[in-house]
Amino acid sequence: MNSFAPLLPLVAAAALLGGLSVSGCAPVAITAGTAAASAATEERGVEGVVSDTAIRTEINALWLGHDVDMFVTVQLEVVEGRVLLAGKVAKPEHRVDAVRLAWTVDGVKEVINEIQVDRTRTIDEYSRDGWITAQLRAKILLDREIASINYSIDCVGRIVYLMGIARNEAEHERVKAHARDIPYVKRVISHAILKDDERRRKG
Repeated sequence: MNSFAPLLPLVAAAALLGGLSVSGCAPVAITAGTAAASAATEERGVEGVVSDTAIRTEINALWLGHDVDMFVTVQLEVVEGRVLLAGKVAKPEHRVDAVRLAWTVDGVKEVINEIQVDRTRTIDEYSRDGWITAQLRAKILLDREIASINYSIDCVGRIVYLMGIARNEAEHERVKAHARDIPYVKRVISHAILKDDERRRKG
């Protein structure tokens, strides 16, 4: 029997919450089987996806319970226990609280804080950031030399943040190059690590 079977309900739930979807704005119709197959193709594997989804869910719950505005404005990515926080918040204390709460969750190995304090972000800026994200997702999805499933993308204030696991440095550079080629992008900051990075072997 498939050793991943006990994990399938969790993977399916993660997919329905948007953890495995290509776009949080698009309707998602996915079965447990296809969710597991998708997760299994990632470098972190099914167990890694399930663990990261549990961490993500718990952090989001803590943020929501602490402050709704912080929950709405801070973006979150988790890859093998490495947590990337991005977004713009109106209150400096939200930046501090988001990091503090993330560290309280079991399984978190690292918290990368890219949250900006800015009270002036407009609807147009949100829309442009979303457009940039969609363009980059499409570019790396269509590039046969990139395993796009291994990358997470956030865009805040026209700054692109990358998270994930690169199979090699050439692939990593291709992803960053695609990001830089998109109109309006000001800067690309990558927190993706290589497949053989020593940090992946730490407990």
